[in-house]
Formats: sequence, C-alpha cells, structure tokens
Amino acid sequence: MEIDTLPGGPRLPVSVQTAAWITSPWRFMERSAARYGDIFTMRLAGEGTWVMVSHPDAVREVFTAPPELMQAGVANRVLLPVVGANSVLLLDDDAHREQRQLLVPPFRGNHLQCYADTMTAIADNEIARWPRDEPVLLHSRMQALTLEIILRAVFGFSKDGRLDQLRAELVRVLTTTAGGPGRLLLLVLSPERMRGALTRKLLSGVDRLLTAEIHDRRREGDLDARDDVMSMLLRARHANGQPLSDVEVRDELMTLLLAGHESTATGLAWAAERVVRHPDVHSRVIEEFQAGGHEFLDAVVTETLRLLPVFSLIPRRLKAPMEIGGVQLPAGMTVVASVYLMHRRPEIYPDPEQFRPERFLAERAGTYTWIPFGGGVRRCLGAAFALFEMRVVLSALFGNYRVRPVDAKREPSRRATVALGWRPVPEPCRLRVCVEQVSAYG
Repeated sequence: MEIDTLPGGPRLPVSVQTAAWITSPWRFMERSAARYGDIFTMRLAGEGTWVMVSHPDAVREVFTAPPELMQAGVANRVLLPVVGANSVLLLDDDAHREQRQLLVPPFRGNHLQCYADTMTAIADNEIARWPRDEPVLLHSRMQALTLEIILRAVFGFSKDGRLDQLRAELVRVLTTTAGGPGRLLLLVLSPERMRGALTRKLLSGVDRLLTAEIHDRRREGDLDARDDVMSMLLRARHANGQPLSDVEVRDELMTLLLAGHESTATGLAWAAERVVRHPDVHSRVIEEFQAGGHEFLDAVVTETLRLLPVFSLIPRRLKAPMEIGGVQLPAGMTVVASVYLMHRRPEIYPDPEQFRPERFLAERAGTYTWIPFGGGVRRCLGAAFALFEMRVVLSALFGNYRVRPVDAKREPSRRATVALGWRPVPEPCRLRVCVEQVSAYG
C-alpha cells in the first residue's frame, strides 16, 4: 500500500511534525483529530509513520486483534536497552503468554492485601518527613515514596546497605534521564547500538545490585516464606519446568520498576493536586475517610487518570494487513491508540476538561473508553496494584494531614514532557502544596 492511501494527516515535513510533537503533543493531537477525524496519520523522527486512532470501535479492534495480526512487543522496542529482551513488554505470541502467566499471581486482587501494611507504613513514614513550614514539591516526594514501595513491597528489600545503595543508584538514574526535549532527541535519534551502550552504562550499578540480590535469594533458600514479587519470580517455573534465569528475573524487575514507579508517582502528584484545587472534592474525600470508605477516593483516582493519563499512547505493530476504523492498513504499520483523545470524547465524558470524579460513581469505567492501562491481553499487569497503591497513599495523605495549594492560581495541567518512545506525560514537576498534620478534622 502506498503511503498516500493511508488516512489523512498533517503533511508538514517530519522535522516540523517532530518539533510540534515535542513542544505541544496535546495540541498536536487535538488539532489533527479536529481536522482529520478519529483516525489520522502522523510522522515522527526515529519512529516513522504512525496511524493514530481514538474512536472506541477502532480502539477495541486494536486491543482485541489476534496476535497473528498485531504485535505489541515489537512496537515497544525502544525500551529494549532499559528493560532487556526478556521483558513482558517486548515479548509477543507464545513467549508473551507464558511470561505473563508467570507474572500474574503477585498482582491478583486477592494478593494485594499482602502489600497493604507495608504500603501504609511506607506512606506514613515518608509523608511524616515532608516539611511543614514550606511548600512541598509533590512529584519529587511521590517519586521517593513510590520508589520505596517498589523496593520494599515489590522487590522485597529489607533495610540494609544494599537497599540504600540501590535506592541511591536508582535516584541517580532517574535524575540523569530526566531532561528536556534536547536530551530526548539525542537518545531517540542516536544509533541503536550507541543508545544501548549508553543505557547499559547508566544502569550498570542497578544491574550489579539486582544480580547480587538475586544470587543471595537463591542461596538463602527461604523463597517459600517470602511473598514479594522478586521471590515469586525466583520460585516460578517455565512450562518445561525450568526456573527463570537471573537475566529473565532482572528484566522483569526492571520492567516493574519502569512501569510502576515513575508512572504511579506522576498519577499521585496529579491526584493530590486535583483534590486540593477542588474544595468540594477535598471535603468529600475527608468525609469518606472518616466514615471508613474509599468509593469516592477510587473515583478521584479514576478521574485523574482519565483527565491526565500517564500512559497517553498505546502502540501496536501490524504483522499482516488489517482493517481498523474502516481503513485497510498495511503490514508493518504502527497503529497507536490515543488514550488522551479517547478520554476527551464529549459523547462519552461530558465536559471532558472538567475534573468530575462523580462521573465514575454512577457507572464503572468502560473497558474500551477508559484505557490508562491499555487493554486486551496486553493490559498492564500492575493496574490493580497501581490503583490500590494510589488509594493507600492518598488515604495516608488526606486522612492525616490538612493539605492546601500554595496559591490560588490553578497549576498548569496542559504542559507535557515527551518521554522515551515519544510518549507524552502530563508534566507534574511544578505541583506544590502545603501540608500540616491534624489529629482530627473538626
């Protein structure tokens, strides 16, 4: 199929489209959808041609396509230097199904309560260290909190020297990789071999510490007594009875770190900011906490992830020609479900730019219309864990502290940082609140 037979889209040079995407991805998507409709073509440097879809029917087609027609792992190859070749994010077909089954048990709903006490203790301890006499930068504080939850609840690290070393290494990596568009361009447009070498060097300290911990766990022989994810992975067996290799365990741990740390921190920062900017919502959250409930708080989280989805794009790669959204697309094409555009469809979400948690009290979020964790057989394994973690942390914050915005001016929510793989992320770095402890709300 010739490129001219693809859906319409911006005809600007690739360099211009790339610059527009980096500087204002939300506006780029909105303007393209307004002009070309629910399916359009765009082109980015280092990525080639994307066909972006945002209609529920087209998104359903993308998420339910059989693996012989569509792949997700290939579309995520940009993550290879970080998560490794064995990551469930990069696998397809039978290899993906088997690896995913090994990862399911720790993230089942009935297992989440095993993490509740640890999560609550970490949240209480971390928030207790926040300053009381100066503004709190929500994002950096939530980063520290969610990193501690990952390291102790998911990885199962105890308070020892290795935990301190790994924490320091991860903070260094996150600080190094947090950068503006220039750093992103350097990473994305550099040759793949160079990109891989730079990433491996950056992660060498993390790899060394994780490998040492994996070796120690195997040697200590107490895996059956532990319920953390690392220990469960070390107990797991492939269909042929073989255990996961050290490299496989490392790759899945890095996947969990990538998918579950920064994304949850960003979601928590925005959820807290949205609550304190809406006094009626804030009051209702406190009242519900005092009554021992969490239904409205869960709706707050759901609405936050609708309005400000951390994963705003879900890419797939076509293995064979397929019709999507009424358009026949060729093999090899990258099809991208736009979470951002889907979540702003007014026929599904009236007044889509308004923060209204109550919209999720009357009915549950739709399978193919609320998609911050993707969908189908590739839906994020840690979705339930992330939602549970957000409930625990926000309960610890709003249940024990009086939180208010630093000033009356609404924090900007339209800014975005374009992350690895050209995924826009709602920019949380400037969100600030003031916190003071209260013994009880009167």
